[in-house]
Amino acid sequence: MAPLRLHVPEPSGRPGHPSDFSYLHVSPAGAVRRPPVDTSVPDTGDLAWSLVRVLDDEGRAVGPWAPALGTEQLRRGLRHMLKTRAFDARMLIAQRQKKISFYMQCLGEEAIAIAHALALRPGDMCFPTYRQQGLLVARDDIPLAELMCQLMSNERDPIKGRQLPVMYSYKRAGFFSISGNLATQFIQAVGWAMASAIKGDDKIASGWIGDGSTAEADFHNALTFAHVYRAPVILNVVNNQYAISSFQAIAGGEATTFAARGIGCGIASLRVDGNDFLAVYAASAWAAERARSNLGPTLIEWVTYRAGAHSTSDDPTRYRPADDWTRFPLGDPVVRLKQHLIGQGAWSEAEHDATQKELEAEVTAAFKEAQSHGSILDGHIPPLATMFEDVYKDMPPHLHDQMRQAAAEHAAHAAAAAGGQP
Repeated sequence: MAPLRLHVPEPSGRPGHPSDFSYLHVSPAGAVRRPPVDTSVPDTGDLAWSLVRVLDDEGRAVGPWAPALGTEQLRRGLRHMLKTRAFDARMLIAQRQKKISFYMQCLGEEAIAIAHALALRPGDMCFPTYRQQGLLVARDDIPLAELMCQLMSNERDPIKGRQLPVMYSYKRAGFFSISGNLATQFIQAVGWAMASAIKGDDKIASGWIGDGSTAEADFHNALTFAHVYRAPVILNVVNNQYAISSFQAIAGGEATTFAARGIGCGIASLRVDGNDFLAVYAASAWAAERARSNLGPTLIEWVTYRAGAHSTSDDPTRYRPADDWTRFPLGDPVVRLKQHLIGQGAWSEAEHDATQKELEAEVTAAFKEAQSHGSILDGHIPPLATMFEDVYKDMPPHLHDQMRQAAAEHAAHAAAAAGGQP
């Protein structure tokens, strides 16, 4: 018999080699059936292997998943995607200028968070990762300058410097505090959804992870609890093809789909074109209705592509072909929705260019405002005491002692620096 050997997955392309997306199964637009919301879990088995798509190559909405979205909703969605992209571009420049320590873009993934946000209701709770800033940009009550202050950790940082940049927290926006630990969002989302059901509430949860995080134990634990207790939760797996520098096959996406894992755990599952704004909305609305109807959780694999670096500390040209993004078969979500609206006579190239300039000016103005409140470079940061506050309703003695010690050490360091000592 032949000796045993391990199979080590390889990415479809390496630097200096042509892009190859032949591994990516893409269903024709409009070809995938849409079952009723109350369908059984086994009945979604084929949907975990196919790809729900609405927009065809000409930008037309076709098939049973085409949602009844009005023109103004689509125009608003396109504006939010453009604003998110402008925000990301400006923050990337700010990091290169050393005005913030690091940043993480969602370039190429804007449709997923923004269209999903339209399908949720006030009071629902999202448990996002660090690439769903679109959930916040899609809301009109979250100022861009406030987000930028969090990135700068300045005196107007709403989290008072307690979180790393990009890890926002907005209770009023249904945006749970981002955790840097992988996959924690899933078990948190399932637990919150279970609590909502225990209370007899009507709010649902939406948890988010990337393809690489499906290799974490928390992912599997969350699926077990969601299935057993039929938690009213949407479990989103953003398959953007790369987890930092690891191709999605390393996490198990080579011979199967991430959506298929949900079927194996007894959860209704969909595999969806994440660069199709209409498909994202339709699938999100279907899953949300299922959750609100006490029909249990839904796992959705959003197939997309991380167009930029994993973070500003990453160089993707070291591990993948430089032209991958331009050759990705699902295209650019902004371009596809623009094409759809132009085809409807509800948008134009001239309006698109004007809107881009308008939003870039809005982002620039917001950044100017945020800078006026300082940054970590100029010492305009939250007071030292904020490290110890808000942990308990009444600060216990041991935290008072720690705060006094920290203040004394800080004062000594400042005095030594003023005297020229190291």
